[in-house]
Amino acid sequence: MNIVNDRLRQKLEILADAAKYDASCASSGAKGRNSRDGKGIGSTTGSGICHAYTPDGRCISLLKILLTNHCIYNCAYCVNRVSGNGARARFTVEEVVTLTIGFYRRNMIEGLFLSSGIIRDEDYTMEEMARVARALRLDHGFRGYIHLKAIAGADPRLVEEAGRWADRLSVNTELVADQSLKRLAPEKDAGVIRKAMADVRLKWEAAKPEKGAKARPPRFAPAGQSTQIIVGADESTDKDIVLKGANLYSSYALRRVYYSAFSPIPQPAAALPLKPAPLMREHRLYQADWLMRYYGFQPEEIFEDGPANLDLKIDPKRAWALRHRHLFPLDVNTAPRELLLRVPSLGVRVVDRILAARRQGALRLADLGRLTRRMNEVRPFLVTPDWIPRGLETPDAVRPEPPRQLELFA
Repeated sequence: MNIVNDRLRQKLEILADAAKYDASCASSGAKGRNSRDGKGIGSTTGSGICHAYTPDGRCISLLKILLTNHCIYNCAYCVNRVSGNGARARFTVEEVVTLTIGFYRRNMIEGLFLSSGIIRDEDYTMEEMARVARALRLDHGFRGYIHLKAIAGADPRLVEEAGRWADRLSVNTELVADQSLKRLAPEKDAGVIRKAMADVRLKWEAAKPEKGAKARPPRFAPAGQSTQIIVGADESTDKDIVLKGANLYSSYALRRVYYSAFSPIPQPAAALPLKPAPLMREHRLYQADWLMRYYGFQPEEIFEDGPANLDLKIDPKRAWALRHRHLFPLDVNTAPRELLLRVPSLGVRVVDRILAARRQGALRLADLGRLTRRMNEVRPFLVTPDWIPRGLETPDAVRPEPPRQLELFA
């Protein structure tokens, strides 16, 4: 039997489309993030199924929907704000469970991402979302991945209940400047958001078993928490955003900070930009984020005394290398790992392959070519016994990178 009748299909189209602006479970870089044409079922690529990554690095497909796009808040940047006039819908708990189990049994998804507008108040909304996760786990024995939005301001006991059944929780920061949040989202309080994130961290840490302990503490969101920052809805610079992201990682033990380029919504408020933020700006922020998380960069190094916004033509690692030409070229056979990681276009895996290979003997240019497919981009920054570059003024060193999908470990 078809799990989606006409009435449920209509709800799915509305509530999956409304969920596409929440990037906190999906990868970046997708195109077509716009609700003006009313087409598609929610994700940025026209489907209610998005892709996310589990703690062990697997890419999985999630049903990404809202419980409802009715909302008592009036956030200027949100398509679901109370003053908006778009089509509204609301799932019951049973309908979300039915859709999730139905799609899962047909091997279309491996989990659920569930967010929601604020229905009556924060507590009621959080309780309904926790009921969905509890029903999936207890009534249906669902072992797939569940990501729930934790509602800032909800009773901590309800968030704790949600974390008992969910794999991951997320509380969206949305805007990095408190004054911007107050101006564009008057019902939200930056202090309340930070408190909710701190509560999730404390519960997550309390749920980690101690070494040698026989009794395990109650389960709570084992995949941790994430958050989302909207890029381009206010005057915050890239430097403001990167510094905020670094602070969030250290303060709340976040697994991911997601950056979402602002996209115009129907009947926008006068305080909002008329044009969308460039997706390349979002892309650059992810690159800067990964430089901090995987390549040993401090946020201040990414900007130093330069502009407060990242260059859209050159990736931030290459821009850093060109500002520090005196460090290059590096001898590929003797340079330490921390410096090799700063060579443009060398990813973590390639650097580790270089370190392993050079233990067997000196690497020549041809050997390096077998370890990376991006030789034209790395040659100006490296020395081998049979290769010395002419200098970093060569076109290979300074040319803008071609548009391509972001690769973390390539």
